[in-house]
Amino acid sequence: MTEALPGGWLDDVLARAEERLPRSVWRYVMATAGEGITSAENTEAWRRIRFVPRVLRDVREVSLAGELHGDAYRLPFGIAPTSLQRAADPEGELAMARAAAIAGVPHVVSSNAGHRFAEIAAAGGPWWLQAYLTADRADCLPMLESAAAAGARAIILTVDLPFPGTKHDVGDDDFSDVDLSWHRANYDGRAVSTQRGEWAADLAPADVSWLGDHLGLPVVVKGVLHPDDAETCLDAGAAAVWVSNHGGRQLDRTITTASALPAVAARVGGRVPVYVDGGVHGGADVLAALALGADAVFLGRVPLLALAAGGEELVGSVLATVEAELEENLRLAGCRNAAETRQLGA
Repeated sequence: MTEALPGGWLDDVLARAEERLPRSVWRYVMATAGEGITSAENTEAWRRIRFVPRVLRDVREVSLAGELHGDAYRLPFGIAPTSLQRAADPEGELAMARAAAIAGVPHVVSSNAGHRFAEIAAAGGPWWLQAYLTADRADCLPMLESAAAAGARAIILTVDLPFPGTKHDVGDDDFSDVDLSWHRANYDGRAVSTQRGEWAADLAPADVSWLGDHLGLPVVVKGVLHPDDAETCLDAGAAAVWVSNHGGRQLDRTITTASALPAVAARVGGRVPVYVDGGVHGGADVLAALALGADAVFLGRVPLLALAAGGEELVGSVLATVEAELEENLRLAGCRNAAETRQLGA
């Protein structure tokens, strides 16, 4: 059984990751758009959420288990997609897959993964693929089809990136001293550039239904902040809506995901699951997101930095720590499961 980490664990993970990562990779992972306002406010917004605990409840037994896209998971939080995992640890996505499988949480793989999808599938449990569509849809189809063939259980279509937003602390030549020969391993020599014009700037609801029909997989739309857009996603056939502002790495001064989540969840009204990421660091943040209407909550930078700081073992310890924090907070709040957290508002 993986043991939880002691208090102050996040600061320790950050310090160890900064020490071990190549400087260029650290700067890229920590980079934000503009002045970094959205990124900072994402974190603070979760801290501002206040609970109204319920009492006279039997909380001797609690369960956080649930089902998403046909698979059972022990916990309502998981690992969001992040790039450059092999720069953090040679095992990269393989280590993430193993840690996620042991913890019983959803694992989302970046389309920029440094390992082949079949290897990732063999290493762990159920996994989902995050994907951007290219300007010419044919350029990304082989990669998407290979993910489906390797057993991806869902496609996470990211819709808030018509092109990569400027990150002022990252230069074009920053990775000249890092071997990235493995980057985008699943594009088979057709790796697209991340420059303006390569990604689809003309995404439309039809892309959601087209992707689902072509691959035969549920499509989750990631990057939704406005409830009207959530409704559009449902009309297009989305299997879930993912509230995200790309971790504050696209448009700065965007509203926080904590502030966007309640209205999106209310509009969706339980018709499909609602997911959220952005500034989520620990169990109290997960509880806040569940209370505001999320069905699953995703951590991005934290697992990646844990991978850099201590490999698969530390990723597992971080997941176990978030679980322990969430379970304790759940009991103290008088809740026996994720659904009862909806009662914690004033």
